[in-house]
Amino acid sequence: MARPEALDPEEIESRLETLPGWHLEGGRLRRSFRFGNFVEAFGFMTQAALHAEKLDHHPEWSNVYDRVDVALVTHDVPGRDGPAITPLDFDLAARMNRIAPPPS
Repeated sequence: MARPEALDPEEIESRLETLPGWHLEGGRLRRSFRFGNFVEAFGFMTQAALHAEKLDHHPEWSNVYDRVDVALVTHDVPGRDGPAITPLDFDLAARMNRIAPPPS
């Protein structure tokens, strides 16, 4: 499968406007998800892992009790200062938004 191309900064900013909760920091798309408890957070990670595997695109993430912190970047696509942000990152971020419960 061919890897996607890096997005330019203007395209990244434009796409971020349509992706609630996500922001650009340290060359990665980032979001912190909050859940009611550890089981809900882990359930979200399980569902997100299935989407990541289908896309062959795996997140950098961590879980502490009811919080899941996610950073997305495409490691095998070079950018200006390291790995690039590509359409794959936005695809996985949108999928995560769809499976996460709405903020309370």
